[in-house]
Amino acid sequence: MKNLKITSRAFDNNGFIPVKYTCDGDDVNPPLKIEGIPEETKSLVLIVDDPDAPMGTWVHWVVWNINPTEEIEENSVPGIEGLNDFNKHSYGGPCPPSGTHRYFFKVYALDTKLDISPNSRKSNVERAMEGHMLAKGEVVGIYRR
Repeated sequence: MKNLKITSRAFDNNGFIPVKYTCDGDDVNPPLKIEGIPEETKSLVLIVDDPDAPMGTWVHWVVWNINPTEEIEENSVPGIEGLNDFNKHSYGGPCPPSGTHRYFFKVYALDTKLDISPNSRKSNVERAMEGHMLAKGEVVGIYRR
């Protein structure tokens, strides 16, 4: 599997996510730049989660059938949004109850579009992606309230 290079002009990898992109600010998604998308890519998947949540990994955003693009704009709906762990079809920014948490913005390039329910969760999307991943990459932001 190939590697995608994921960056954001809003924060450095392993750097602090600005308040604007959290529940303490505007709660909008940060912009992402995606490099190295394979030519045969039919769609992208974006999963944002926090492995440091007290009850296990907390899913902040699940989006699929994103057109292969090198830029996911700030405050956008780039594809079909599934259900996050806030039970919403939207981006839910970092909102840690305590301490410093890591937020993984993971992008997958697929050789297909996913035909799944808009009420799908991260686990459904991951199952649907099996055998279709051409490349993947991530950028990690941190946040503390």
